[in-house]
Amino acid sequence: MALEHALLVSLSERAAAGIDLTRRFDASIGLFWQASHQQIYRVLKRMEGDGWVASVSVPQAGGPDKLVYDVTDAGRAELRRWLAAPTPSMAQRSELAVKMRGASWAADRADVLTNVQHALADHATRLRHYRRMCARDYPDPTKLDGVDLDHYLVLRGGVRLEEYWVAWLTEYLTAHGAAPTHPTDQE
Repeated sequence: MALEHALLVSLSERAAAGIDLTRRFDASIGLFWQASHQQIYRVLKRMEGDGWVASVSVPQAGGPDKLVYDVTDAGRAELRRWLAAPTPSMAQRSELAVKMRGASWAADRADVLTNVQHALADHATRLRHYRRMCARDYPDPTKLDGVDLDHYLVLRGGVRLEEYWVAWLTEYLTAHGAAPTHPTDQE
């Protein structure tokens, strides 16, 4: 997937200025696809050049005009093409997993266990955040359909991935006699 396709999805949901897309990425799409503010602006310019998006200058009180981007017919056609194309399977890459596998050759296993503990804390934090988002934004998922159901199910995928990481890293630490510290159930 290219950043272009993530932007087409986001702009299909709602036209936006680059700064709004950056915020939207941080709050939603950024859960599984990261892009910097500079990358987003660079790609938007390229997409506009390719005819996938068009911008309109919108005056702002007390500030410079901002460009609001929206998807064109050509952009919608590209999005439909990309959505229909087969998705290649993702290769699993985890530097942490390689370190865990090689921990027996470490001068001090405690260093690897510390890395695992930090990763566990990070995944536990993300898990709490995703669960809060589910509770806040989708209190009754049985009533969802369409775009709301799609958004909820992607968020649930994030919850399940973080549950996997928390369980696996906890298992690793416990097997090596290290007390895992992750307050996943406190919120």
